[in-house]
Amino acid sequence: MLRRAPGGRSPGSWEAVHGHIEDEEAPTDAAWREVKEETGLVPARLYNLSRAEWFYLHRADVVVVVPAFAVFVVDGEVTLSAEHDAWQWLPIAEARTRCAWPRIRRALDDIGALLGKGEAGALEDVLRVR
Repeated sequence: MLRRAPGGRSPGSWEAVHGHIEDEEAPTDAAWREVKEETGLVPARLYNLSRAEWFYLHRADVVVVVPAFAVFVVDGEVTLSAEHDAWQWLPIAEARTRCAWPRIRRALDDIGALLGKGEAGALEDVLRVR
């Protein structure tokens, strides 16, 4: 979990890695890139959680659809981007209590249900992207 730094959007709130998809970038490539940018960690495996969340950005007057992914990372040192000022590895139950956004809690529930054993079991062939 990452804590938003002062001076940006939603300071002090806890969230999972997320970000924007750049022009002509695939959502899976964006997920892979955002993990590296926000944590400095190297992704090892990427899973599609078979979920997309919709939300409304009132300032831009647009509806956004966000696909959800889970990324397993190579052990290493976390190096935060300027967006965040703290991080913690947490069990899913505790991470859920920190999340400001319900959509992140739903994704954490899916991670536990689909990948709680460290892989997707019988669903590995359809959920594993990389």
